[in-house]
Amino acid sequence: MSTNLVHTLAFYANRQQGLWQTAKKSVGTLAKLPFFGLTDLYSRNVFNEVFFKSYAGFSHDRLRYFSDELFEEVLKPAIFPGTFDLIAKGKKIGQRQIVITGALDFTIDRLMDYMGIDDYKSNHMEFVNGYSTGRIIPPVMASATKAQWIREYAERENINLSDSFAYSDSISDLPMLSIVGHPVAVCPDVRLKQAALQHDWAILDLK
Repeated sequence: MSTNLVHTLAFYANRQQGLWQTAKKSVGTLAKLPFFGLTDLYSRNVFNEVFFKSYAGFSHDRLRYFSDELFEEVLKPAIFPGTFDLIAKGKKIGQRQIVITGALDFTIDRLMDYMGIDDYKSNHMEFVNGYSTGRIIPPVMASATKAQWIREYAERENINLSDSFAYSDSISDLPMLSIVGHPVAVCPDVRLKQAALQHDWAILDLK
């Protein structure tokens, strides 16, 4: 997909209750963009810890209320054209299709249904008295944690990882890609493309 966690945060920041809160959250999000970029380059785990704190104070009801609009305006248009062909080919040969993502659950429920995904694991925000604390309930889905979740899922479901495929566009998912027999770099960032070329992994362009 041609979108990321920051686009989702910006969407919600622009839909706060009242003009002042909307302006405050929107300007705050814009100001943090360089910092988000630097922390993501350093560590996806550090990025997640810093990034999700920006949701502190957001109303659970408003986050849920606008989730359908988020899907229609931000997520659905960002799906790469070749995505559904890839999904259909996998289903045709009997593959179980599972998404492991660092996105928040309420932001991707509609997307997973729309794409026909069999199962998914996402991050879950902590809410107290109906408002976000900015804290993710462990385990946080990122980097090595994704790989560990896949190992546990495969063991529980009796899935052979040597026969499995994993797809990602980010170098942060290198641990996840490294544990399956068929890793695929999809529209990869520069560092993942270099790693894929070094390891002779498949590179796929769905655009």
